[in-house]
Amino acid sequence: MSLKLVIGNKNYSSWSLRAWLLMREVGIEFEEHRIALDEPGTAQAIAEVSSAGRVPVLLMDGITVWDSLAIAETIAERFPDKQLWPADAAARAHARSISAEMHSGFAALREQMPMNCRAMGRKVALPDALTKDIDRVFEIWSDCHKRYGGGWLFGTFSVADAMYAPVVLRLRTYGINLPDAARSYADRLLESDALQAWLAAGEAETEVIEADEKGQ
Repeated sequence: MSLKLVIGNKNYSSWSLRAWLLMREVGIEFEEHRIALDEPGTAQAIAEVSSAGRVPVLLMDGITVWDSLAIAETIAERFPDKQLWPADAAARAHARSISAEMHSGFAALREQMPMNCRAMGRKVALPDALTKDIDRVFEIWSDCHKRYGGGWLFGTFSVADAMYAPVVLRLRTYGINLPDAARSYADRLLESDALQAWLAAGEAETEVIEADEKGQ
């Protein structure tokens, strides 16, 4: 099976990270193609691989899959041996629910705390909407920790962990204080060799997207 993943900047592209980390963490081999975002030729370069006009895009044996969650479902289906969703039906439904919630929600967190891996120590104001989003993330992580134990949300690495990885990086960038259960989960994710490789590559990038350079 031939896999090619088209991504954006590693420093900024949270959706690209989700698809990339999902495959890299469990040892699925793929070709990586990076398109720098917010550049004069960006739209045309992305349009050449997907009419949706967004990254990530997975090219797989003549099939084009776009949207991070669609890519995750496709990879989980094509590589059942990787067990990217929990085996237990109830846990699997739970994992899908929190993954979909992250996919469609948390607007304040996305808007006011853009992913920016290089901007360590940056601070932002915490209005009610943003605080509510952060508290909801902590609630999800704490509930998973109580139910399933282990370092990952569902005991072993799953799609849900890939979906929440950019949130860990956002909390890290903006110096948000984490309760114990959330800190334990964030530390586990940051121990991932795959995530550390992503961070190193993001640090080496030279492009700057001004819209994502918020905070002080």
